[in-house]
Amino acid sequence: MSVLAGPALAASLPSTGTLVAAALAALAVVAALAALMRRHAAALPLLAVLALPFRVPISADGRTVNLLVPLYLVIAAGAIVQLLPRLARAGLRPSRGGRGRSRGSRLSPPPAGDPRPSLTRMRSWLSPSGLEWVLLAAVALYALQAVYSSDRAKAAENLAFFYVPFGLLFVMLRDVRWTRWLIARCLGLAVALAVLFAGVGFVEYYRKSLFLNPKVVAADQYANYFRVNSVFFDPSIYGRFLALVMIALMAVLLAGRPAAELGGGGRRGTPLAPADRRGTLLGAAVLLWLLAGMVTSFSQSSIAALLLGLAILGGWCWGVRPAALLSAGLVALALVFVLVAPVSLHFGLKGAGGSAANATSGRTTLVSGGLELFAKRPLQGYGSGSFETEYKRHSHTDAENATSASHTIPITVAAEQGVVGLAMYAALLAIAFTVLFRGAGRSPPRIALAACFAALVLHTWTYADFLEDPFTWALLAVGVALARQQSPAASV
Repeated sequence: MSVLAGPALAASLPSTGTLVAAALAALAVVAALAALMRRHAAALPLLAVLALPFRVPISADGRTVNLLVPLYLVIAAGAIVQLLPRLARAGLRPSRGGRGRSRGSRLSPPPAGDPRPSLTRMRSWLSPSGLEWVLLAAVALYALQAVYSSDRAKAAENLAFFYVPFGLLFVMLRDVRWTRWLIARCLGLAVALAVLFAGVGFVEYYRKSLFLNPKVVAADQYANYFRVNSVFFDPSIYGRFLALVMIALMAVLLAGRPAAELGGGGRRGTPLAPADRRGTLLGAAVLLWLLAGMVTSFSQSSIAALLLGLAILGGWCWGVRPAALLSAGLVALALVFVLVAPVSLHFGLKGAGGSAANATSGRTTLVSGGLELFAKRPLQGYGSGSFETEYKRHSHTDAENATSASHTIPITVAAEQGVVGLAMYAALLAIAFTVLFRGAGRSPPRIALAACFAALVLHTWTYADFLEDPFTWALLAVGVALARQQSPAASV
């Protein structure tokens, strides 16, 4: 089961008759969503944004699996409306030497006589099309390395419930025409969800009781501070969601334009009209509300992700050097603050039990254990999805501790997939950052996406879930679409 958990709707595995009724209800919902998408082109991206955080916990065989059932229904409806007709037409249309393919649907070979074929080929890979191919290769490699995995069930679960459906979501969102209106509506919907979730978190903090996840409730009983997770299963995942929304909203404010004009370009720093000032004040109030919600989660990884995203936006707005100097100063100040922090700040470095492992909630121990696994089988690793099983076997820990053994994605990839998987992971990040950042300075939506993706990657380095997170695929899909809309030549 993936560590990632979103807002949940209570459910348990029912009887066969109830399952049949649920399947029929799901078909009815998919049919209704498909009809809505056929009538309104913007319905797919808006519904996808609405469904992205929500998971349904389903109990079976003594374990609970948190599935993105609402998002699966949206993906199924989108596939019926967008993908199936396209595949049917492609099957009926006779081959004409590749004519009819959309721009960037495949990597083109360098033209004959090109004096720099290697450079041309490299530019082809560092493009939206190259990113699509590397994503496909990453999923294929994960499936291939599941063959020798010590936990094939976990690998199959990740492929069936995360990689394959999210890949379909990527294809559908990539093909959406992202207008100013649509971008603004999607951001507005995400902000509304974040404001609502933060409000629920404040209620939890006031009551000192969580609505979901008994494990976190039990952990809070033994801690000297209370961590809020709103209606998420995990405080860090709650913090990740808030961080991404805050970065996107900050990009709107720094662009000096109201949300309705997001994507309109224009000069930064131009004087704001009175209506824009009201919008800026409202945006600042929302940011303070969400920041307070993040503080109650006590998520160190989420705060780090937020700071990285804001630093990128600062570099875009005021220049790289001033932003770098300011960021370095803030980091130095934070380090001093941590070293001299009083006992009441709960940094985990205090007292006889103070240590780096305590300060990072045991993640340094997990990292060292993962590195030991990598050292024992560096080339091919132990197979896809095997980290939890192998960590438990080699460290002789119990199942509860092993569940949280994938809290640093590069280490997890190294242990499961070896050097081969690490190379694929590094290539994916390099191409993704190139596609997202190239030319993004001329577009507030693109720089916002790039900053959000960088923040998400940092969060996965200190917590969990990269390709298992639908936000990864959604950010990359919209980034690819906007890169092609801004510069058709970028798709090669």
